[in-house]
Amino acid sequence: MVDGANGRLVYQGYVIADLAQQMSFEEVAYLLWKGQLPTPAELDALSMQLASSRSLTQAATLALDALPTETDPMDVLRSVVSIQGVEHRLSKPTVPLAIHATGSFPTILAMFHRRQLGLPPVKPRPDLGQAANYLYMLNGKESSPELVRALNTYLVLLADHGMNASTFTARVIASTESDLTSCLVGAIGALKGPAHGGAPSAVIEQLEEIATADNAEPWMREARRRKVKFMGFGHRVYRVYDPRAKILKEMCQEMNPKFFDLASKVEEVALKILHEEHPERPQSTNVEFYSAGVLQAIGLPKEFFTPTFAIARVAGWSAHVLEQAANNRIIRPQSEYIGPEPRKPVPLAQRG
Repeated sequence: MVDGANGRLVYQGYVIADLAQQMSFEEVAYLLWKGQLPTPAELDALSMQLASSRSLTQAATLALDALPTETDPMDVLRSVVSIQGVEHRLSKPTVPLAIHATGSFPTILAMFHRRQLGLPPVKPRPDLGQAANYLYMLNGKESSPELVRALNTYLVLLADHGMNASTFTARVIASTESDLTSCLVGAIGALKGPAHGGAPSAVIEQLEEIATADNAEPWMREARRRKVKFMGFGHRVYRVYDPRAKILKEMCQEMNPKFFDLASKVEEVALKILHEEHPERPQSTNVEFYSAGVLQAIGLPKEFFTPTFAIARVAGWSAHVLEQAANNRIIRPQSEYIGPEPRKPVPLAQRG
C-alpha cells in the first residue's frame, strides 16, 4: 500500500522501514507471495527452492552467450528471461514459478557481466542468500557483510510499490490469462524506460557533469533554462519525502560520503529551484536519487543499476500477477478520443 499524501509504504500491513531494518529479501518475497512472514521452516524451504532456481536452462545459457557484450543488460535480462521461461509458457502463474523466476534474475545478470569482463561465470552457492549470491556471482568472491546487508536493504525497499508502470504492465498481461514469463518480460520492458527504472544511472551521469558542490546551482539553473529534467526528483504518488529515499539517504551518507557531499548539495538546490518554479506543486527526492550512491558504493557498474532494480521488483511483479490470476477480470481501460470529427474519405486522385 502506497500512501503518497503521508509518505508511507506498507507491504501486507508492515511498514517499509521495519522490513528494511529487520528482514531479508527472501522473507519479504515470501510475504508478498503468501501474505504473511515465513516461519523458520518455511524460510528454509524457500531458500532451498531459490537455490535450486539459480541455474539456467541450456537454451538460456546459449542465448546469453550469443548476445554481444555491448548489449544493454536490461535487453539481456528481457531476452534471457523469455527463453528461460519457455518450458513454463503454458503454465498458470504459481508461487513455485515466481520463485524460479526470482532465483534466475541474479544469475542471468552476473553471467553476462562476467562475459563482458572476459571472465568465466561463477556458480551460485546454495549457502548464500539472494543478495550475497548476486555479489558473489558478479565478483567471484564473497562480499563483506556490510555490502551484503546494504544490497539486501535495497532489494527490500524496491521489492514492490503499488500500481507503478511496470507492475501495471504485468497485471494487464496477466489479465489476458497469459503465462508468468510473458508478464515479467513485459514488466522488464516497462522498467527499462528512463521515466521509470532508468533514473539511478542518470543520477550518476548528472552528478558527474556537475562535479563540484560550488557548480551545483549554476549548472542546475542553466539546465532548467534548457528544459533539462533533474533526475531523482518528483514522484507521481508521493507529495512528501519518499520513505525509501529517507532510508537510502542515511545509507548513502555512511557508505559513500564523497557522493553524499555532492548529492546533498544538489538535492538542496534542486528542491529550491523546483519550489520556485511550482510553489503550488510539492516536489521531493525520490528513491532513485540516493539509491545511485548506495549501488555505487556496493560496487555495481551504473549499467547494472536498473537490472538490479529488476532483481528486487520481480518479487512484487510476480505477487501482483498471482493476485490478478486469483481473481481475474481482463483489464481494458477506456480511452478518450481526441482526433478529428467524422469526415468522408477523399479519392486518391483528388488528394494532393
